[in-house]
Amino acid sequence: MSTEPDVKDNPDASRFEIRVDGALAGFAEYKLKPGQISFTHTEIDDGFSGQGLAGKLVRAALDEVRGRDLAVLPFCPFVRGWIGKHPDYLDLVPAERRADFEL
Repeated sequence: MSTEPDVKDNPDASRFEIRVDGALAGFAEYKLKPGQISFTHTEIDDGFSGQGLAGKLVRAALDEVRGRDLAVLPFCPFVRGWIGKHPDYLDLVPAERRADFEL
């Protein structure tokens, strides 16, 4: 029986990871600075593509950083596009930086 994907921060690797039944399915890499997090790259393993995992990964990661009160800089095109489609997350990107990301 398959379980819901599990997303956890792995600070040692500077990335959020998504696992399906314990197997690493993908990750979102970041660079952390005081008060802000820059997402740089998101990747889902080919064996897990087409399951909507990247969106679940990004949503969980953004929910986590919202709880930490961090500003988000979405350098990763997937994260940037996801925020563009989910305007309720736009407030995470500092207003003065949104134009830099075409948001």
